[in-house]
Amino acid sequence: MGQFIISVGREYGSGGHEIASILSEKFNIPMYDRNMLDQMAEKNGIDSEELHKHEEMKHQGLHRTVRGHSSSIQDTIAQLQFDFIRNKAASGESFVVVGRCAENVLRDNPALISIFVRGDEEAKTERICRLYKLNKLEAKAKMFRHDKKRKAYHNYYSKMKWGDSRGYDFCVNSSLMGVEATAEALYKMISEFLKSKEQ
Repeated sequence: MGQFIISVGREYGSGGHEIASILSEKFNIPMYDRNMLDQMAEKNGIDSEELHKHEEMKHQGLHRTVRGHSSSIQDTIAQLQFDFIRNKAASGESFVVVGRCAENVLRDNPALISIFVRGDEEAKTERICRLYKLNKLEAKAKMFRHDKKRKAYHNYYSKMKWGDSRGYDFCVNSSLMGVEATAEALYKMISEFLKSKEQ
């Protein structure tokens, strides 16, 4: 089987991260998410917590941009992550990547299979309540906050809008069948697609 890269964009509470993790296990390929910052920090001798504070955020306020280079720490971290994804793709490795505008960063790469996971508000709220021991009001506030941040980040760095079906190969509502069954269905579809590419 040749190289393939699965990018997973997701609404908060949709279980997109868990789906990415299941796909990573089923295909036996690495998954890159927050852990890419840990790898970059280790390589460069930086405190990873400092990087995590600013990840998946568009830059805030006024920052100088000189010859296309921004002085914003958010921009610097975003570009480091984009370079990390490009380098992994260029190495020929197959992997799953969560968020980080990967479907935009790798949009010209023939190995890319892009997924966006959404969910019904009620199901997402219930999931967040369960995972984080929150009440419904707190869960909805957390969901709104995270999705607002993700959307702003994605739309700042990408040509396609966050969650716009035209920017992805597969858009799924995980609330219809649940996270595990959705992951299983995606695994089967991607497996069939990869088989058809080999013929």
